[in-house]
Amino acid sequence: MDKDYILRVAQTAKDQLLATTPMNVVMSWGVTKFIATTFKEMPALMFHVQARLHKGYVVIAYNSMDYYEVYLKNYAGVTCVHNEVCFDELGSTIDEAIESGTDKDEYDRFCDEQVNELLSGQI
Repeated sequence: MDKDYILRVAQTAKDQLLATTPMNVVMSWGVTKFIATTFKEMPALMFHVQARLHKGYVVIAYNSMDYYEVYLKNYAGVTCVHNEVCFDELGSTIDEAIESGTDKDEYDRFCDEQVNELLSGQI
């Protein structure tokens, strides 16, 4: 696969993710190390996260059907989160998988607890 193509796809995925996802959400993931790569023979963007539900890598791969595939990768292996993600769904798909989960009330309680600990000096 052409290196320039991989770099363009990874940059596009990164730009789309950051343009459509609130920055406080991205920051809550503890993102580091954006990497252009290939994954399962697809051009991809990979980045490391230290989120609440997942610590390891998130892989956004661009498939031949003009969709993104989102994978989580860590010491336990690789999990496909979803294999037909539109660019404007990347942030919410990733956030649900690695940070907020599917229970909004539980996540809101967690966030409130974190704010209280921060304000009381416990963090």
